[in-house]
Amino acid sequence: MGLNVLVVEDEMLVALLTEDILRELGHGVAGIAPRVSSAMSIIDTGGIDIALLDINLGAEKSFPVADTLEEKGIPFIFITGYGPAGLEGRYPGRTVLNKPFTPDELHAALQGNCFPSGCDAPVLHM
Repeated sequence: MGLNVLVVEDEMLVALLTEDILRELGHGVAGIAPRVSSAMSIIDTGGIDIALLDINLGAEKSFPVADTLEEKGIPFIFITGYGPAGLEGRYPGRTVLNKPFTPDELHAALQGNCFPSGCDAPVLHM
């Protein structure tokens, strides 16, 4: 099995499509969280190798989730339609994957954010 990925996304269709892509790439989904509070609950259960964070979650932003992941040493990738500008000058050097993205782009982002820094599970080669 590949990585165990947390998907933080408030648009259910996008979340389900992302889940499908992850499974096609050989990864598991630790959970889908449409809000900061649900993401925090999933993080508390543990077992997450990496997270994909949409920046805008309705009326809130995912920055508190990013801060918690950073504190715990769990890598994360922002997924957004706003590009790096959506980060509002925060999290310099973090990967931003523009929506819509292809499976190859997601695979490359996962590969680039997990190795050699330490995601436990191997990222499969396509």
